[in-house]
Amino acid sequence: MVARRRVGAYGLLTGADGRVLLTRASALADFPGVWQLPGGGLAHAEHPADAVVREFAEETGLGVGVAGLEAVVADVVRLPDIGVVLHTDRIIYRVTGVSGTLRNEPDGTTDLVTWIAPAEAAGLPLMPFTADLLGLPVTPLPDSAPRAVPRTPYGPPPQDRRQRFGAYGLVTDPAERVLLTLIAEGYPGAGRWHLPGGGTDHGEQPVTALLREIVEESGQLGRVTALLDASSLHNPAALGPEGRPLDWHGVRVLYRVVVETPTEPEVTELAGGSTARAAWFDRRDAAELPLTDIAARALRLVG
Repeated sequence: MVARRRVGAYGLLTGADGRVLLTRASALADFPGVWQLPGGGLAHAEHPADAVVREFAEETGLGVGVAGLEAVVADVVRLPDIGVVLHTDRIIYRVTGVSGTLRNEPDGTTDLVTWIAPAEAAGLPLMPFTADLLGLPVTPLPDSAPRAVPRTPYGPPPQDRRQRFGAYGLVTDPAERVLLTLIAEGYPGAGRWHLPGGGTDHGEQPVTALLREIVEESGQLGRVTALLDASSLHNPAALGPEGRPLDWHGVRVLYRVVVETPTEPEVTELAGGSTARAAWFDRRDAAELPLTDIAARALRLVG
């Protein structure tokens, strides 16, 4: 079995009567007959908020607006018929209906869309992330049997193209100091101050990954208190340790993190990592530093 990853964006649309819009997977999907929130995989360089609007239009015929983040989760499923263990990072937005007429997707990975009350959804086969979001018991997916309709395997990414999912934290202490990390030489953004965090591992939840990264990069023990933002960074010619330009697409989720008992930051990750050092800063001093885009955005988000 080969490990593969993808990032998806999904929309939670709730009607005035409390029903939720769900789609049923078609014979072209990984789990035919299973229901989930409308949504799907991001295209390369696509912002997740744009992806959920596009996927909603394709699968339901509706034009929607993004109202905010609901949750970010990850799951792993085995697809034995194509020899893949698939990790999916799922960014779930609250969306509002704007325009269009509800209709089924023609010739796609869904074949039915309908409004369903949570009590009714309890009797349907649901993708685990959808069941959990609706507050319903999570049950195992049906066995992934060979499909009558051939599927395209989840192949390796093109040699010079990468999509990376990462979790980052706006980390503060009781004195409202901000924890920042300095990007090491040889990595994109070298010499700029960055938020603690980084790429998640296969099978790892984003919050777990973030807390691990904070320990590795600074030696601090943090507690996640809020989900703040999801963003996208596309650099078609990023130059990093690989020694050649890469078409790089980073999808980043941002959390608020509190360190109740701060210590002197110390980089504990293995030598050769992307973090040169870490330090606590007063917010006003932090704003004067050379910052990465996500660090500057995080400071703006919280004033």
